[in-house]
Amino acid sequence: MIKVGIVGCGKIADAHAAAISLIPESEIVGVCDNEELMAKQLYERYKIKQYFRDINDMLEVARPDVVHITTPPQNHFEIGRICLNAGSHVYIEKPFTINTDEAKQLIRLAEQKKLKLTVGTDEQYTHVAICMRKLINDGYLGGPPVHMEVHYGYDLGDSHYAKSFLEKKTHWIRNLPGQLMHNIISHGIAKIAEYLTGDNLKIIAHGFTSDFLKRIEENDLIDEVRVIINDDNKKTAYFTFSTQMRPLLKEFRIFGLKNGLIINHDQHSLIKVPGTIYKSYYNTFIPLYHYANQYRKNIRGNAKLLLKRDFHLKSGLRRLIALFYRSISDDLPLPISYKDILLTTKIMDSIFTQVYGK
Repeated sequence: MIKVGIVGCGKIADAHAAAISLIPESEIVGVCDNEELMAKQLYERYKIKQYFRDINDMLEVARPDVVHITTPPQNHFEIGRICLNAGSHVYIEKPFTINTDEAKQLIRLAEQKKLKLTVGTDEQYTHVAICMRKLINDGYLGGPPVHMEVHYGYDLGDSHYAKSFLEKKTHWIRNLPGQLMHNIISHGIAKIAEYLTGDNLKIIAHGFTSDFLKRIEENDLIDEVRVIINDDNKKTAYFTFSTQMRPLLKEFRIFGLKNGLIINHDQHSLIKVPGTIYKSYYNTFIPLYHYANQYRKNIRGNAKLLLKRDFHLKSGLRRLIALFYRSISDDLPLPISYKDILLTTKIMDSIFTQVYGK
């Protein structure tokens, strides 16, 4: 039995509690929040044994094997350090830490304590992401990836909603090095980081404030970012973060020497892009026929998942948590490697330095 504690009882903690409740041989033994009402409401709704206001009390009394940190990112490093020193494995919601230095320190401490860490980039473990990874490992691309593209959209809503949210000058998001995008883009960057070596990365980032935000007199927040990345192995990647581009995509494209793949996380679709070029007019019919068949197949697959009740937005979260627990109980490799965690953080650091000059 894996005994679990949760620190930070806001909205994302609900998703964690729901996912953990579906994982056999796991039990939430305590939740903690410095706002007692927040801890108590999660404790009551999920019938948890105990709730706490102080993390040290939870660690001492409940003695969790694993602690999920679902607080604002500014607290991830310190809470992670406390939990590791208390002997607990740690699952940290994205972004992992504020910067690469903090990430390195936590990973070093975990290795010293012979404990495990992971990060909540759960889009890496959706159904389509798992199928994509298997195709790549089976050689569908024709070798290592050559180029990748991520489009990651975020909806600020109408001007009334955005203004009510953005007017909170004390909101914790404003104190992050990357502000709004710091709390969002790790999902997209992690997809790219998985297939880069991390050696001598070259990163060029450009960011600006959209006219939408300027119209509501929000001139400090950057909500449009374009990034070019390449490594020593000549792999290249483009990353786009946008609040204004339509359609709002959460899409990953990856291309090899022979073929390519496209996954869309909102549509839960995976499309194979064959590199075959047909002669004459065949090239205007045969590929479209294959794409149409693939979209029909995706519809059928999604319908089956819906009937199996495995089609909710956070299915990847449940799968990632389950794999992390199994890596602990069976001493298996981590579902997200430390290399990928550090590289994701490193790329984000570079983006924020270039865009915000911090």
